Amino acid sequence: MNMIIQLVLGAIGGNVGGALFKNLSLGTLGNSIAGIVGGGVGGQILQMVLGATGVDAGGGMLANVVGGGVGGIVVMAIVGFIKNAMTTQPHQESHS
Repeated sequence: MNMIIQLVLGAIGGNVGGALFKNLSLGTLGNSIAGIVGGGVGGQILQMVLGATGVDAGGGMLANVVGGGVGGIVVMAIVGFIKNAMTTQPHQESHS
């Protein structure tokens, strides 16, 4: 159940990130996919960190919500930045 929450919130986070950072948006599907990946990874990392520190995050729900949503936004922004960097590089012409 925790993983499902992280993935859904990651997808939502990815689309929120796309709305906030229009220049990095990957479109609805791209934002959702990047968000799902980020949500899963972010939620797992935050759960491990909070578990290791002994913090009780409401049965892990806080880690799922924060990690999933924020992870989704972060991965969407990173992928969008990389995509923009690859498409805006000047093309070098060969003069042979």
